[in-house]
Amino acid sequence: MTSFSFDLKGTDGRARTGVISTPRGDIRTPAFMPVGTAATVKAMLPGSVRETGADILLGNTYHLMLRPTAERIDALGGLHKFMNWDRPILTDSGGFQVMSLASLRKLTEEGVTFKSHIDGSKHTLSPERSMEIQRLLGSDIVMCFDECPALPADRSRIAESMELSMRWAKRSRAAFGDRPGHALFGIQQGGLEEDLRGQSAEALREIGFEGYAVGGLAVGEGQEAMFGCLDFAPEQLPRDKPRYLMGVGKPDDIVGAVARGIDMMDCVLPSRSGRTGQVFTRHGVLNIKNARHQNDPRPLDENCSCPACRGYSRAYLHHVFRSQEIISSMLLTWHNLHYYQDLMQGMRDAIAAGTFEAWQTSFHDGRAMGDIEPI
Repeated sequence: MTSFSFDLKGTDGRARTGVISTPRGDIRTPAFMPVGTAATVKAMLPGSVRETGADILLGNTYHLMLRPTAERIDALGGLHKFMNWDRPILTDSGGFQVMSLASLRKLTEEGVTFKSHIDGSKHTLSPERSMEIQRLLGSDIVMCFDECPALPADRSRIAESMELSMRWAKRSRAAFGDRPGHALFGIQQGGLEEDLRGQSAEALREIGFEGYAVGGLAVGEGQEAMFGCLDFAPEQLPRDKPRYLMGVGKPDDIVGAVARGIDMMDCVLPSRSGRTGQVFTRHGVLNIKNARHQNDPRPLDENCSCPACRGYSRAYLHHVFRSQEIISSMLLTWHNLHYYQDLMQGMRDAIAAGTFEAWQTSFHDGRAMGDIEPI
């Protein structure tokens, strides 16, 4: 069996490109992971997601433990077989969703007891239970169970939360056990405080993980504050292991994160936006529901090779969106995911060639142009 490993192929400034090797295939970095919350990337077939260029998907522990349950997925052959995706899957720990979705939460040293947002049933998540669920799902990359406080929060609350997450990280490591070919990632916490982030990184290094995430960002602090934290947080983590920024984000968030040393990201934005008519292109964001598109025979982006741009006009996409046809969600989601993966490939190529700064300038200049003039 191929072991889990990370090969850093090249750098340009603080930007990095490399390959994460797993038994289920390689993950090219910087990598964007489409989110398959309930064992599906909404409006997409797994093969279609792969065609966009995705090497890995993200699955959601909280949602899958509630429905259809991890035990049922395990009995049916594991998450990869269940959703017909044979490449790597990363599963989050469930902690963020418990904090943001569940009702009547009770947080203790042991874990979190909560009521399901689906049917009100009572559940408990702890480091040990999170590791068990992710083992039953069969994910290739497993995330430690942590607590993620919303920002802004006072320093004492952030410090208390970070210290609890580090104790949970140690328990997660012990519960994960020896699983060749699978990886456990630790999650750095500490809000926007450099010293608390440093303490968290030191604690995680001492425990030892196959990869490290920068957690607790993209939770309301804004891009300027997030970038300020990323100016120091990734460098506090081991250089020879993957660095994952959780829950990010918009295209310019992603580019800024890569420029600051991040290797992996995930976000629901491209698929969610596709379902609501928001389209990402080299020239910024357009809204397909706007009347300016209703007589436009041109594609969303003439330089895009996705099915939406190859075969359909803006006028058609406007029509099917306004008519609430399912094909609208399918085509616009495919386009957005294709755009995100093209973005990642562009960065990988630029970092390898030592031209990342020029690439960034071109990226920002293109987006600043805005959409093409209406007909």
